Amino acid sequence: MAGQSQYQLFETAVGVAGIGWTDAGITALRLPAATAPEAARAMLRRLPDAVRGPPRAEIMAVIDAVVRYYAGERIEFFSVAIDLGDRPPFFARVYDHVRKLGWGETTTYGAVARALDAGPEHARAVGQAMATNPVPLIIPCHRVLAAGGAIGGFSAPGGALSKARMLELEGVPVAPVQQGFDFQSGP
Repeated sequence: MAGQSQYQLFETAVGVAGIGWTDAGITALRLPAATAPEAARAMLRRLPDAVRGPPRAEIMAVIDAVVRYYAGERIEFFSVAIDLGDRPPFFARVYDHVRKLGWGETTTYGAVARALDAGPEHARAVGQAMATNPVPLIIPCHRVLAAGGAIGGFSAPGGALSKARMLELEGVPVAPVQQGFDFQSGP
């Protein structure tokens, strides 16, 4: 299907992931969700015109790499062909910069902004770019932390807890992630 956006779901050690692609490269990567229907819904929200199809060899290689990553193998995605379509120019610069972060290497939103000569006041825009990253893991947004090394937000299934688990998988020590507040009435 030349030009047609396609996707496929696949099992990892931590759940069902999804990948979308065109002839130009990977357009979407859905980090593992608890169920296949959840992963499929997420893929079709991002790629509403995509059809489920058999991955060609280079897509299968990326699927295999993602599976191995979640099994704990040190994997880098530097050379994976991606097709991000039209993105704001600043977001494209952020993605190019963050894509160069290697296994276990972290930075902060403010540091990315400064590295792009945008100044720390653009840290929020870096965070917005990370929140809308269509190919997490390939562009390793989980390696970008809030000021002081705090986990910060994460829009993938499981939120900040998933981000912390990915960092731990890479050997990065992380502070415990607070999942919510426990309000109790009375003593």
